[in-house]
Amino acid sequence: MLEIGKEKSHQGVFQKDIAVNQEISLKYLDQIIPALKTAGLISNVRGKKSGYTLIKEHSSITMYDIHCAFESDICIVPCLDKSGTCKREPICNVKVFWNGLNQNIIDYMKSFTLEDIINNQLI
Repeated sequence: MLEIGKEKSHQGVFQKDIAVNQEISLKYLDQIIPALKTAGLISNVRGKKSGYTLIKEHSSITMYDIHCAFESDICIVPCLDKSGTCKREPICNVKVFWNGLNQNIIDYMKSFTLEDIINNQLI
């Protein structure tokens, strides 16, 4: 996302250039790119074999949006997973703590945009 967000041309950035600049394999990118496309974050400029570009402005894409392209949500402890239940929930005294910490992580990720990362404007 960093490489695609930094690209200023209308041609987009090619997968091979992303791989070289970020020092990651093309095979790994073959797994990443479809998730980012499915999440509605990037698209091909002119079909297959063309560069990638952002669908939205980098100032409106949060780090949480990028995370959610790969994971359904953030869940720091299993009992917070929405799909499961915990038999200890009725007597659990720490779930509120874990839920609050989990929400702080989500809020923190939502507070930074791709633009912030590109410009290295971290608080």
